[in-house]
Amino acid sequence: MITTHIEKSTLKFLKDLAKNNDRVWFKASKNEYDYALANMKGLIESIEAELSKVDMIEKKKVFRIYRDVRFSKDKTPYKDHLGGSFTRATAARRGGYFLGIQPGNKSIIAGGFWNPESTDLKRVREELALDPSDFRKIINTKKFKDLFGQLEGQTLKNIPRGFDKESPAGDLLRMKQYLCYRPVSDKEIIEPNFLKKVVDTYKGMLPFFNFMSSVLTTNLNGESLID
Repeated sequence: MITTHIEKSTLKFLKDLAKNNDRVWFKASKNEYDYALANMKGLIESIEAELSKVDMIEKKKVFRIYRDVRFSKDKTPYKDHLGGSFTRATAARRGGYFLGIQPGNKSIIAGGFWNPESTDLKRVREELALDPSDFRKIINTKKFKDLFGQLEGQTLKNIPRGFDKESPAGDLLRMKQYLCYRPVSDKEIIEPNFLKKVVDTYKGMLPFFNFMSSVLTTNLNGESLID
């Protein structure tokens, strides 16, 4: 079944959950949750079908709404948002896509590298330190800026050890994450064209992903690291 958008009832459930984040209320509202979850799963299915026309997707996932409170000061048992992700297929394609649905105009269409392994992060930094020009061309295109504004992610205060402190790629070398974020409003996510907006946004990440995949599947000499 093709689902093109988030239903108003799904937004209402999440708003109500944020105000009543306890197990008694959740149990009484199980039918509403089941409908909201089905809505999210249907949208994720539809996105995968469309996204697979332009990229290879290995797996999709809808995240559990139940929070792990074992090591958190916040003991509320449920998340106040719904999330889903898509992993790109094969060793030749790196990175992943994300969709977060949260009322209050807090929803996002996103993608990139959230928690890159240290070896991957070092390899990307080495490439950017060598020559950041191709990467800058990608993230400075009008399309990229129109969709995402700028590259996002946590950063270090200083350029990491082992790299030139005066490097022209200094801002990129300090990044610990490489992320593309597109905020979307409550009004946008309930519109019938939301499916197209999500997929078009993911398409806008492909040059970024292609660059990163090329770097992460080769060594600094450009020799392939995969079969």
